[in-house]
Amino acid sequence: MSKFNTKELILAFSKLGEQLSNPDEALTELINNEHIYNAWFTPESVENAVKAIGGMLNEADLTIWLSKYDLDKNASPKKIGLILAGNIPLVGFHDVLCVLVTGNHALIKASTQDARLIKHFLEKLVTIDNRFAGQFSFVERLVDFDAVIATGSNNSSRYFEYYFGKVPNIIRKNRNSVAVITGTETKDQLYNLGHDIFNYFGLGCRNVSKLLIPNGYDLAKFFEAIEPYKDIINHNKYNNNYGYNRSIFLVGSEQHLDNNFLILKEDERLTSPLAVLFYSYYDDIKAVEDLINTEAENIQCVVSTAQLNINSQLVDFGQSQHPQLWDYADGVDTMDFLTNLHTFEAER
Repeated sequence: MSKFNTKELILAFSKLGEQLSNPDEALTELINNEHIYNAWFTPESVENAVKAIGGMLNEADLTIWLSKYDLDKNASPKKIGLILAGNIPLVGFHDVLCVLVTGNHALIKASTQDARLIKHFLEKLVTIDNRFAGQFSFVERLVDFDAVIATGSNNSSRYFEYYFGKVPNIIRKNRNSVAVITGTETKDQLYNLGHDIFNYFGLGCRNVSKLLIPNGYDLAKFFEAIEPYKDIINHNKYNNNYGYNRSIFLVGSEQHLDNNFLILKEDERLTSPLAVLFYSYYDDIKAVEDLINTEAENIQCVVSTAQLNINSQLVDFGQSQHPQLWDYADGVDTMDFLTNLHTFEAER
């Protein structure tokens, strides 16, 4: 049973949200210096991630979110092993949040690429309410756990399934996001789509890596709208990926479009290389729905204003990297999993 009642949880995490939305000197220093440890974590990227979480942790949304669950279901706290990804800043925070609000203990195996920010956030939380101090531990390897939530690649997922398959688990694999263009979008909407493509340099599973466009669509409209993002090419690691993929396509005489900072290539696959965006044409919206539903297990979210009958999460242009508290990775309800661990014990 949690040490906290729901009101106390909402108060603590909404206070944390306020602090993240208005970074103090120590957090500002972290934001500005993360690139020293991970070149992809530019000050702009880290600030975006910090403020996105700050905005997420508001009293109204926390109240709606937590009201959906019985936080007193578990008679005693469980030790939850968390293997966090490190592809974009703070990508594992939501898993930590879920473990803490359900009254369980988080055994956190943080990514070496993204450990400092998570630790700082939890230090802030303990300052807000020191009862959280006993609810998490940072570990080098997972031992003595009751359940596991692990995020990684398709390759690492096989390793996770082998080692953690005997305990209740959530194991996440590679996913990508797609955008559906209807041809009626405004220039502003296409500009906002640029955020879905370029935020965090396209490294996140919620970043758009594939466009679905109607036959006859003029891609010049798209290129014109995303021109303001051209400075991304000045980032050394992004530029290296752009240059490498451009060379591969040129040497292989593969048809592609290029605006000097993003390469577009017609390709049926969902997963494009960094600095490359795949696209496919469609004849009718039903074909789009069928494709998305067929590929649902490989899609994190779909960006569009079209009214689509799909199983994947649908978000507006510019919103793919701003999930709400109840937007769970891979569509798996982490809170439901954590509040029902006693049922796994009963089955065993």
